[in-house]
Amino acid sequence: MLLVLCVDLDDDLGRKTGFSTPVIGREPVEDAAVALATVDPEDSDVNVIFQGLHIYDDLASRDESVEVAVVTGLEGSDVKANRKVGEEVDTVLASLTTGEDVTALIVTDGAQDESVVPIIRSRVPIDGVRRVVVRQAQNLESMYYTIKQVIDDPETRGTVLIPIGILILVYPLALLGSLFNLPGLVLGVTSALLGLYLISRGLGLGEYLDESVERVRLSLYAGRMTLIAYVVAAALLVLGSVSGLNTVESQDAAAGGNLGAPLILAAFVYGSIQWFAAAGITTSLGQITDEYIAGRLEWRYLNAPFYVIAMAVVLYAVSAFFLGEVGIPYLATALTTGTLLGIVSTLTFAVAESRLSDGGPQAEGM
Repeated sequence: MLLVLCVDLDDDLGRKTGFSTPVIGREPVEDAAVALATVDPEDSDVNVIFQGLHIYDDLASRDESVEVAVVTGLEGSDVKANRKVGEEVDTVLASLTTGEDVTALIVTDGAQDESVVPIIRSRVPIDGVRRVVVRQAQNLESMYYTIKQVIDDPETRGTVLIPIGILILVYPLALLGSLFNLPGLVLGVTSALLGLYLISRGLGLGEYLDESVERVRLSLYAGRMTLIAYVVAAALLVLGSVSGLNTVESQDAAAGGNLGAPLILAAFVYGSIQWFAAAGITTSLGQITDEYIAGRLEWRYLNAPFYVIAMAVVLYAVSAFFLGEVGIPYLATALTTGTLLGIVSTLTFAVAESRLSDGGPQAEGM
């Protein structure tokens, strides 16, 4: 048996005519269609019901087993409306007294009503979907529903509407800029905002920023030392950059403005490496503290501060040598000291980790 199922998702039939749904059978469905057409001739669901009747009559005239019914949802709630349609489909199927397998042909008036197709398919096989629209308004409702979905979806809304909004603001902002004799500045700022937005969307920076904010929030509530260490390290990096630039200026002035690119780099490193090293030590100690509190600390993690010190010693000596502040003996001593510091640190913590994991106090306690 084929069940011609007319879908009225927002329950225009029940609200406007008072008909109790579902409506099952040709005569009751025709009465419902006439009642709805009498109350509201412009309602698109009138076309849906009459189309269902037309399909029913056509199939019945060819002696096919067919039934027609109208099911409705609820106004204003897609989830509840879909649930109610499912319940009414169950009622319709329970009322069919036939030993044949039942399949359904769904008749709707647009894309919105077709959102219930998966609900109906879960209850009865579907042979097809027939969409009924007024010829003069072909695809109008589908376009409306598509635009509505774009506006309701936060992800799509941000992707589509924000660039359009910025473009629409170009003209009024240009007028405002012309009043202050700054049209170029206003257009430049607007173009920059649009470009930055499109780049951020293309690179996914919005998601990365949201994740970063969430990590910072969790770090605050979890009492993580890393967050404080990063803040202090950022301040040290700024101070180091300022110190490096001051050193570059003083060296350039001493050279009479003829300081080459290699010496500029050496001067910047010479003036900033102490601050950068302090930032590296701060972040590594913060990470070590958090790992210890979380019970995940491993001995090799303790190498980080010593590696930072070793690299700082080497870079400081090399930059000082290029600037003529120290001689070759000092440079050789610094290179040897940095290398030995890294080797000793690595061997010390490797041996400590090996002995503790093989039979030390931690191994005995496990």
